[in-house]
Amino acid sequence: MSIETRLTELGIDLPSPAKPVGAYVAAVRTGDLVFTAGQLPLTDGELIAAGHVPSDVDIAAAQAGARQAALNALAAIKAEVGSLDAVRRIVRVNCFVNSDAGFTDQAKVANGASDVLKEIFGDVGVHTRCAIGAAELPLNAAVELDLIVEVA
Repeated sequence: MSIETRLTELGIDLPSPAKPVGAYVAAVRTGDLVFTAGQLPLTDGELIAAGHVPSDVDIAAAQAGARQAALNALAAIKAEVGSLDAVRRIVRVNCFVNSDAGFTDQAKVANGASDVLKEIFGDVGVHTRCAIGAAELPLNAAVELDLIVEVA
């Protein structure tokens, strides 16, 4: 089954790739690897999760933000390689969480991204991961993440 068919089955509409807000590109392919720039939880140009976790954004909303950021990263990958059917493996997810002092559940937030990648790609979507607390993130986003994927 194609990934596009799988997305349709799951009711997931991949967004248009976000335009970079600085002097960088959304994704770069080198050999069989694609690296994405950091992706924020943007939907139609608006942050869906802004502020510190958990004082401004609860864990469930931050997980939804991580999920959206992962979908935004997939959109950047698709724009770079033409089709998500080219993805052989999700290799790595790096997830940064705009964390309150003392907050240590960054891994729970990152699960929002990890779960959707496994849901879409199955075993190919199982990856290595870092979940890191940050004092602040761009645009006051609750989460930012990047992906490294292997492609055909």
